[in-house]
Amino acid sequence: MTEENNANRKRKILDKFIEKLNQEDPQMYYASTSEVARAIHLMVREHTNRLPVEDQLLVKHMSREEIEMLLGFHEKK
Repeated sequence: MTEENNANRKRKILDKFIEKLNQEDPQMYYASTSEVARAIHLMVREHTNRLPVEDQLLVKHMSREEIEMLLGFHEKK
């Protein structure tokens, strides 16, 4: 699997965490990228075992900085 594919898959996984985060705390929509990345990093640590094994391997060791970088990346369509 290519790096670009991995980044896209990570982004999709993070999007699911963002959706959950926004449901739990709608004010996070207005938070800075670094605050959202911090919250997602905690969620990944707490909820990784609920993901399929392949997804777990992709996000398990992501740093807060990597999450923040992916959150700031906008996919060209």
